[in-house]
Amino acid sequence: MGVAEILAQIDREIAQLQRARTLLKNGSKGSNGNGAGALHNGKKRHLTAEGRKRISEAVRRRWARQRKAASGS
Repeated sequence: MGVAEILAQIDREIAQLQRARTLLKNGSKGSNGNGAGALHNGKKRHLTAEGRKRISEAVRRRWARQRKAASGS
């Protein structure tokens, strides 16, 4: 990668950071009053049955590791 490509990449990152800063600065108080501003669109997220199952299995594995660590020490 040449110097010109590196400088172009840095310029793109700077522009992206400036856009994010502007959004955070100007959108610090949104119409919904939760302080999320433009980053929160008010739509509720939904999990699929598969997603819920994966999360519950991961939690069970975590609890099992914690119980094992507690009984071992």
